[in-house]
Amino acid sequence: MKKIIITGSAGFIGYHLTNLLAKCNNYEIIAIDNINSYYDIQLKLDRLEQLGISKDLLAENQPIKSLKYKNLVFYKTDLNNFHQLEKIFKYIYPEVVCHLAAQAGVRYSISHPEEYISNNINAFFNILKLSTDFSVHHLVYASSSSVYGLTGEQIYSEHQSTEKPISLYAATKKSNELLAHVYSHIYQIYTTGLRFFTVYGPWGRPDMAPILFSKAILSGEAIQVFNNGHLERDFTYIDDIVKGVESVINKDINLRDEYFKIYNIGRGKPEKLMHFISELEKSFGITAQKEYLEMQKGDVLKTFADISELKNDFGYSPQTNIEKGIPEFVKWFKIYYDYN
Repeated sequence: MKKIIITGSAGFIGYHLTNLLAKCNNYEIIAIDNINSYYDIQLKLDRLEQLGISKDLLAENQPIKSLKYKNLVFYKTDLNNFHQLEKIFKYIYPEVVCHLAAQAGVRYSISHPEEYISNNINAFFNILKLSTDFSVHHLVYASSSSVYGLTGEQIYSEHQSTEKPISLYAATKKSNELLAHVYSHIYQIYTTGLRFFTVYGPWGRPDMAPILFSKAILSGEAIQVFNNGHLERDFTYIDDIVKGVESVINKDINLRDEYFKIYNIGRGKPEKLMHFISELEKSFGITAQKEYLEMQKGDVLKTFADISELKNDFGYSPQTNIEKGIPEFVKWFKIYYDYN
């Protein structure tokens, strides 16, 4: 079995990836998360329960064996704790590290900048340092479409400039890419950065539009529609995302001619925000009240991923449009939040 560390396993994407890899039984997995309080801790604990990690067994910096998957061990650990993280690397000597943990949220970075320096830059340095110290073969890490900032381009390509981020969150993700490039060059470690585009689906983050909109719709409150609804996003269903990440992890990286690579990972088809809202309304059978607002600081008008490189190199092929993905999300939402 391939030995892998996955950080952020109680998070949205991290949970789904951990679950996918644990099921296929080809991996020995160490999952890590600090279970911070950026959003509802109960949601994170419930994701862990789905992985067979009981909240009653959680202890700081202690290995917790999954009750569901024999190939999965979880650590509640802060990635800024270098010495504890080093112990975990010694425990497994990973061949692959998939670093998905981060302080998320573009808007939150305006009011809490220190969290982003600590959790997105300092923690990433610890991952890089230990990956080189332990001769990790492949480091896969989460970047973000937000790095494109004010590019002025209609379609986001990995080859265009990303020198004008417009949020601290985006700046920290760009910093991750730069640090990875340096370490790839000096230490000849394979690194792959994945720029995620507006991921949604079951077990999603409660601070993101799908859950915010859904709660408002069902409670009869107005949803906040920024820039008067004139926004487009490359909405990408979670199953497509984690299958794409799995393909990056699985492929024989020795065949690659570059140590450092960046890929977009999205649907490759932007949708108008108002169409996304209309699909939510259709799935709930309720017309939403709407409060139209101006553009928010740190936001962009449109995201549109050029996913041709990920398709060519890894066979990435997203299958889920919002007409299919939103009903799946709504089905989970009604059950989890007890709206039946």
